[in-house]
Amino acid sequence: MTLNNRRTFLGAAILFLFILHCSARPSAAAIHYQVSIAHPGQHLFHVSVEVPDVHGELKLQMAAWNALYEIRDFSSHVQEVEAYANGQRVPIEKLNKLTWRLNATGTVTVRYATLWDDPGPFNTQLNEEHGFINPAMILLYVPDRRAEKTLLTLTGVPIGWNAASASFVRALPLASRDASFEFEAASYDALADAPIEASHFEEFTIHDLSPPVHVVIHGDGYKPRDVENVLRKICVYEVKLMDGAPYNQYTFIFHIGKAANGAGGGMEHANSTAIYVQSGAFLPNVSAHEFFHLWNVKRIRPASLEPLDYTQEMYTRSLWFAEGVTNTVGSYTLVRTGLWNKQEFYLDLSSQISELESRPAEQWQSAEQSSLDAWLEKYALYNQPDRSVSYYTKGQILGVLLDILIRDLTENQKSLDDVLRAMNNDFAKEGKYYRDSLDVRLTAEKVSGVSVDEFFAKYVSAAEPLPYKDVLSRAGLELHAHEAVHATLGFSAERDSGGQWTVTSVDADTSAAKAGLRSGDEIVLWNNSEVPRRLARWLNQQKPGELLRLRIRRGEKDENIELHLGELREKLYQIAESAEASDRARRIREGLLHGTTDPVTAHNR
Repeated sequence: MTLNNRRTFLGAAILFLFILHCSARPSAAAIHYQVSIAHPGQHLFHVSVEVPDVHGELKLQMAAWNALYEIRDFSSHVQEVEAYANGQRVPIEKLNKLTWRLNATGTVTVRYATLWDDPGPFNTQLNEEHGFINPAMILLYVPDRRAEKTLLTLTGVPIGWNAASASFVRALPLASRDASFEFEAASYDALADAPIEASHFEEFTIHDLSPPVHVVIHGDGYKPRDVENVLRKICVYEVKLMDGAPYNQYTFIFHIGKAANGAGGGMEHANSTAIYVQSGAFLPNVSAHEFFHLWNVKRIRPASLEPLDYTQEMYTRSLWFAEGVTNTVGSYTLVRTGLWNKQEFYLDLSSQISELESRPAEQWQSAEQSSLDAWLEKYALYNQPDRSVSYYTKGQILGVLLDILIRDLTENQKSLDDVLRAMNNDFAKEGKYYRDSLDVRLTAEKVSGVSVDEFFAKYVSAAEPLPYKDVLSRAGLELHAHEAVHATLGFSAERDSGGQWTVTSVDADTSAAKAGLRSGDEIVLWNNSEVPRRLARWLNQQKPGELLRLRIRRGEKDENIELHLGELREKLYQIAESAEASDRARRIREGLLHGTTDPVTAHNR
């Protein structure tokens, strides 16, 4: 929820909730952060953290990871750390890459600056266009006091900007030409799970949803009414699917078009999401996925991710379910709400199968191992097709296959939807965490009344070839394969904000490598012209073996390189409806597409 420094934007129902929430000022004992963004062009957040009731040694830490399953050491952005106790400066010692220590009594204030200008929902950025904060990336915390009430005051917000977050409380009276906003959370962890957007953004609330959903958009190239209509369909369907919303209010933070700045994707949070998309056309896909994370992963949560440890890797075998099956539900949401037609649903599932089967690692890396190895994704070598598969991709396919199997084994009277609702009831609503794949399997068996142990043993825990033909046929579907031939560059290149293209990698044993192209070469000319802005589209129009002439700059020297486009042969898969499907298979297929099951008859109880 947000509040403009020049106007109040609160509906009556939301105002009532906020009056209840904000009737008392936060207690003096709250840990209080002040974050200044007064000079956004410098990309520096100036932070102070005030810690009350200190008695002796005080340790503060900066998270090593957040938002991505990657150790990123956010302390590398920190500079100029100093400490004060009761107004007097005191020594503060850095113990390791994450931890600082001091000794004092009373109220301690630690001040520092941290530099961020990284776009995307998994990062933090401050520039003249906006400030986007993932709080765990900029806020030191007291390890043994993370559960205490936490207050953040955002100061120096440029005139004309608003601030938004799921933890928003109020706009403060103007003390200068800049604005200040206050955010409050029950704990550091809750504050860290509520990203903040500060910019000149558009906002609206979808009041006819219960509870209401607030939408904040920084960007261009979209129609607010279209965004509202898409989100209403997604939220209504998924809330109904899960028998009610687990939040009092939810906030979408969107960056669209130029504001996305090449950084796509979305990041889930307990009561909000931050989503970056290049155009409104991609918005439904990401939104359906991120909104369902309200349940799956944020509340239906694996025990292997608890208690949260910001200092080191937290390994889990359940990301195929937490992320992959969330993809399954996202695709179901789009087709069942009419945002996709059934051919678009089949095309999406076909592309996931094509992607999975194109990776040789599918022959040995299981869904559980892919989940466990998520922390290796920051390494380019690991992401190569013969090294890994995606738990998103494999998990989405497994979700559909498991759904069909449950429907077939129960005469189409139970489904994956029932499993998700049971996981929500048995774990999320009871405040319990599930034991990775074990409790997913046990819940599926409890719901269906039949064993799915073989499915989990072969296709989740192990990497046996997925049973596409057998399982898809039970839903009246067929999988067809055909071979496609594409031209390849033999190298990768990226374009920076100034328009300059640079070679980022060169594949071994390719014409590009043999011609002497190297990583780091700047591409000056492409076939005696500019580099195509959309390389993928250009490449799709070429044939293997065609000659490509490059003029590259290496250091201070320009040179010409000629290479022949390579050839890639890939097997593509396509799902189609079977004309010979039985009545039972057709009912299962319709159940997938529409989210329906057959009524339980007296014979089948």
